[in-house]
Amino acid sequence: MHFVIGGAVNGRRFYGTPPAIGNNTADDVGQGCLLPTIGVDQYASTLASWFGVTPSNMSTELPNIGNYNASTWNLGFV
Repeated sequence: MHFVIGGAVNGRRFYGTPPAIGNNTADDVGQGCLLPTIGVDQYASTLASWFGVTPSNMSTELPNIGNYNASTWNLGFV
């Protein structure tokens, strides 16, 4: 769970899908851990683009961003 706060933030929205909480659910990966639907790199790429990082330089700044579809790099919260 991440909270992003600031004047440029499009607030009052939930990004991603809430996990199914419980034992042996689709999002349960064991020992009380839940599988997120949005990765930290996707949040970071959204903030990085706001700071001026271009899509062509995104993989330099965030080496794991290539694991995600480029259409999900900018979540649109700023």
